[in-house]
Amino acid sequence: MGRRSTQVSVATAVVATALLSFVAAARSSFPEDLAGAPRLGGAPWLVGELLVLAQAVLLLLRDRAPLALVVTAVAAPLGALVGLGPAIGATSVAVLVAAYRVASRRVDARGGGSLAVAAVLVATGELLAQRGAGAPAGQAVAGAVVQGLGVAGLGALVGVVVGTRRETRAARAEQLRAETGERTAMVEAAVARERTAMARELHDIAAHHLTGIAVMSAAISKQVDRDPAAAKEAIEQVREQTTSMLRDMRGLVGMLRSTGQDPTVAPTRESLDGIPALVEAARERGEPVHLIRSGPADRPGQDDVGPLVQLAAYRTVQEALTNAARHAPGQECRVEVDTTSADALRLTVVNDLAPAARRPSPSRAGFGLVGMRERAELTGCRLEHGEVDGTWRVTLAIPIDDGPRLAAPSVEGTTT
Repeated sequence: MGRRSTQVSVATAVVATALLSFVAAARSSFPEDLAGAPRLGGAPWLVGELLVLAQAVLLLLRDRAPLALVVTAVAAPLGALVGLGPAIGATSVAVLVAAYRVASRRVDARGGGSLAVAAVLVATGELLAQRGAGAPAGQAVAGAVVQGLGVAGLGALVGVVVGTRRETRAARAEQLRAETGERTAMVEAAVARERTAMARELHDIAAHHLTGIAVMSAAISKQVDRDPAAAKEAIEQVREQTTSMLRDMRGLVGMLRSTGQDPTVAPTRESLDGIPALVEAARERGEPVHLIRSGPADRPGQDDVGPLVQLAAYRTVQEALTNAARHAPGQECRVEVDTTSADALRLTVVNDLAPAARRPSPSRAGFGLVGMRERAELTGCRLEHGEVDGTWRVTLAIPIDDGPRLAAPSVEGTTT
C-alpha cells in the first residue's frame, strides 16, 4: 500500500460520501425528482455510506487487482436493494477508479472480463434503482445501459490512454538506454581502432626509416676503409633518416595529443604528392627503386582524393618499399602510378623476388600486409598483393568519383 494508493482511496471515499450526502440533502428541495433518495442520516443513507467506505478500503487493499473491480461493482445492486434510489451513483465513483486501475496496467482476458462484469453490475444497480422509483421499463433499461457502459467504459478508456503513454515513455527510455549503450560501444570500438591505428602508424614510421638505416649501415661498414668520403656521405644520410624518423614520430604523437586538429587532414608530405619523395629517399639509400607514371600530367592529387585516402596510399607505398628492402634487398623495385582510368587511380609497387634461400619464412611475416589491407578497407580502396611472374606485386586501386576521362597511357622515365 503506497502513499499514492492511500490518497486515491481517501479521495474516493470523500467524493462518494459528498455525492451521497448531496443527493440526500437535496431531497427536500426537489421532492418530485428525488423522491426515492435516502434521507440524510437515515438507515439507507448509513448503509450507503458503509458501502462507499468499504469500496474505498477494498481499493486500498487490492489496489489494481481485477477482482477488486468486480467486488467494488457489487455495491451498486446492493445499494439499489437497500433503497439508495437516485443516490446510487455514489457507488460508481469507486468502480470508475477501479476500472481505470485495471485498464492502465494491461487489458488482457482477465482484465477485460472484470470490466464487462463490472459494467453489468453497475447497470443492474441502476436498473433496480430506476424501477424502484417507478420509471418505465424502456427508460430504466436505457439508463442502466448508459450508466454501466459509461462508468466502466470511461474508466477503462482513461486507463488505456494513461497506460499506453506510460508504456511509450518506458519504451522511449529503454530505447534511449540502448542507444546510449550502443554509442558507448561504438566509442569504445573507435578507441580500440585508434589504438590499433596508432600502433600501425608507429610501426610504419619506425620500420620504414630503420630499414633504410640498416641498409646504409651495412654499406658504411664496407666503405669506411675503401671510400671514406662515401662513408661520410652515408653517415650523413643515416643522420637524416634518424632525424626524419624522430620528426615523423614527433608529428604523429603531437597530432594524437592535439584536441583541436582536424583528424581528416593528412600532413601534406604524407599524401599522393609525397610518393616521389619516398622513391627518392629510397634511391638515396642505395635501393634500386624507380618511379613510373602512366597517364597525363594532370593526375589526381590533393584536390581529387580525400586526405585519409591519400594518407592510406602514402603508407601503403611506404610499407611496400620497406618490405621490398627487407625481404628482397638489392632487387629491382618499381613504383607505378597509373592515372589512365577515369574511375580509379592505381598505385603498384613491384619488386623482383629474392632467391628462395633468402626469403623469410611465413611464420616471420609481420603486420605490414595486414595494415595495408585494413587501411584499404577503411578508406574504400581495393588492395591486391601476391607473386606474379617472379615478382612481388602490391596494387592499391583508389576510386575516383566523377573524375574526367583521362587520356591514353603514356610512360614517363624513372625519377632521378
